[in-house]
Amino acid sequence: MTFEQIAEVLASTEYPTVYLAWRQGHVPPLPYICWYLPSMTAETADNTHHAQIYQLNVELYTKNKQFDAESKVEQALLNAGLTFTKEETFLNDENMYEVLYMTEVIING
Repeated sequence: MTFEQIAEVLASTEYPTVYLAWRQGHVPPLPYICWYLPSMTAETADNTHHAQIYQLNVELYTKNKQFDAESKVEQALLNAGLTFTKEETFLNDENMYEVLYMTEVIING
């Protein structure tokens, strides 16, 4: 998978999507998606680097609990062949929900 393909998978939800964070003053109305790659593990053998396995975090932010929005994100990930785990929290200071999807991808370009 490439970085561009990840962006395309998430854009298929039709929600505004950004890598890591929106610039101040440019945050769209909810719901929206932020995604990022917080860590990478190198797959090596015989002193050779074979692959870079990145943790991919996808955060869906909504004003209210929106099962249909979650379903869109989940279907996009599944259609791309990505398995994931899911966590949810309510951000009191921001007055919105965050649903975090965690998966791994091998970046090849």
